Amino acid sequence: MEPSAQGEPSTSASVDDSQSVNRAEDSQLFPTIPALNQAASNLAEIASYFTQCLQVPGYAGIPEEGQELAILPPVSTSGRPALQTSSAELDGSSLSTSEINISGSTSQETSGQMAPFGVFQNGASLFQGLVDRARKTVRGSADDIGWLQRIQSLPSIEDGTTRFLEILDSVRKNEHKLPDSVVYLLVPGLFSNHGPLYFVKTKAYFSKMGLVCHIAKIHSESSVSKNAREIKEYIEEIYWGSRKRVLLLGHSKGGVDSAAALSLYWPQLKDKVAGLVIAQSPYGGSPVASDILREGQLGDYVMLRKVMEILVSKVLKGDLQALEDLTYERRKEFLSQHPLPPEVPVVSFHTEASITPSVLTALSHVAHVELPATAGNPARIPVVMPLSAALAACSQVLVARYGEKSDGLVTRKDAEVPGSLAVRPERKLDHAWMVYSSMNKEPGDQADTSQVCEALLTLLVEVAQKRRHESAMKDE
Repeated sequence: MEPSAQGEPSTSASVDDSQSVNRAEDSQLFPTIPALNQAASNLAEIASYFTQCLQVPGYAGIPEEGQELAILPPVSTSGRPALQTSSAELDGSSLSTSEINISGSTSQETSGQMAPFGVFQNGASLFQGLVDRARKTVRGSADDIGWLQRIQSLPSIEDGTTRFLEILDSVRKNEHKLPDSVVYLLVPGLFSNHGPLYFVKTKAYFSKMGLVCHIAKIHSESSVSKNAREIKEYIEEIYWGSRKRVLLLGHSKGGVDSAAALSLYWPQLKDKVAGLVIAQSPYGGSPVASDILREGQLGDYVMLRKVMEILVSKVLKGDLQALEDLTYERRKEFLSQHPLPPEVPVVSFHTEASITPSVLTALSHVAHVELPATAGNPARIPVVMPLSAALAACSQVLVARYGEKSDGLVTRKDAEVPGSLAVRPERKLDHAWMVYSSMNKEPGDQADTSQVCEALLTLLVEVAQKRRHESAMKDE
C-alpha cells in the first residue's frame, strides 16, 4: 500500500524547518568573524543534508508501548506481494505453515527488513550527536558571559567610577584618608605561592603610611571552599589579636575566595569584617577556565585539560578544582546555594587589557634571585615574564570569539558583584598589572598599583559609612 500524498505531515519538511532554525542560530555564533560564521553555516547545512539522507521513507519513528510495529513490505523475488503482518499477528499460532511458505522464511525477511531501520537511525543519531557537540564547541561560553547581569531579581549595580577617579586624584596629591582603625588584608589569586612579589609592593606602601596590612598566606591553587575557610581563620586571628575590623581586598581568584568566606561564614564574621573589594575577579565565572575545562569545549580537543591537570597537580602541587571552581557551571551552583550577604559593602573593580604593540615588549617583575654577596652587598637579579603580551593575546581571542572586553582572563561583565559599587576605568590595564609591577616605568600622569589599591579601599570605606548611616536612619 502506498502512503497517501495528502493528509499526513511531511517528515522531511519538518526536518528542513528544524535544520533551517539551527542554521539561523549558527549564523549568529560569530558575528565578528566572517570565516567562522561561514564555517558554522556550512556545518549546519552538511548536518541537514546527511540527516535527510539517513531517513528511511515511510518510517514514522520507534513505536511506543502498546502500538503496533509497522513492517514495510519486503521485495518479493517471485513478483508476488509479500506477506504483511503486525506484531499481534506474529504472536501466537495464528500464522500457519502455509502462510509462512508464501514468502519464504518470515523471520529472516522480518529481521532483514528491520536491520536497515536500526542502522539508519543509529547513524542519524550518531551524526546528529557529533553536530550538536560541534555546535556546542563553536558556541563555547557565549550564553554564559554576563549571566548574573541578566537575572532581574538581583540587586542593581551602581557606577562609582567618577568618585573613584576623584579619590585617586587626591591620593596622587598625597591626600590620604584611609583610617588606621581597621586592618587591611590583601588576598592573592592563583599561582601567588609561586610569585613571591605578589602584593608585596602594595603592602610596603601601606606600611609606610602607618597602616596595618597583611597578605593572606593561603594555598592559592586550592579549591574555593578550602581557601574560604582559611580566610575566615585569618580574619578571626586578626580580629582577636587587634580588636579591629578587617577590610578585604581580593585580586582575581582571591576575590572569589574572599566573597566565599563571607557567604559561608557570615554569622561568625559579620562583626569582624568592614567590607570587601574584589579586583579583576571572575565572580560570575571565567570563559578561559570554562573553555579549557568544560566537557565539549576546546580543552577536550587539544588536551588542554590534561595539560592543566599535570601543571596544577604535579608541578604546582595544587588542586585542579581551583580552576574548576571558576567555570560558569561551578559559579552558578555555588552562588545559588551561597549568595553574598546583601549587607556586605562591596566595591567591584575591573579593567580591559591593552592590545597595542607596546605590550609585546613589556615585562612583569614576578620574583628575584639573590646571588652571593660581593663587596658586602648581595646582588639581586630580577625574574621577569612577558605577562602583558600573553594577556593581550588572550584578550584578543575573547574579543574575536565572543565580542567581549576583558583583562585577558576575566570579562568585564563577569567581574561585577550584584548590589556592589562598580569601578570601570577606561585606562587599559591587564590582569597581572594589579599585583606585579612592570619593568617599564609608569607614565608620569598615571597612578601606580599601590595608589589604585588605596583609592579602592578609600571608596569602600565611604560605601561602608553610607551603609551604616542608612541603617541608622531606618532604625530611627
